[in-house]
Amino acid sequence: MKWTKIDGTSVGDIKLFALSTCGWCKKTKALLDELGVEYSFVFVDLLEGDEREEAVKELTEWNPRRSFPTLVFNGEKAIIGFDEAGIRKLVQDA
Repeated sequence: MKWTKIDGTSVGDIKLFALSTCGWCKKTKALLDELGVEYSFVFVDLLEGDEREEAVKELTEWNPRRSFPTLVFNGEKAIIGFDEAGIRKLVQDA
């Protein structure tokens, strides 16, 4: 699956599962941009075939409800939904 990488300060491996039409996903991306951190994201709704299946499978491991946005940090912790305080704390503590 192809992730889009956004350059910034590296505070760990941050992956964002998002939908291209999701307002909360856009807010999460904007917050990460504001914080100036490096992260990768994928718009699951724009994927097709095997790539989409792979993305949904990985997303389900972190978030069985498959809701968006889902932010995964260092393959250890997931933040489900837009949680500004949680994201700021995660970046600050990294």
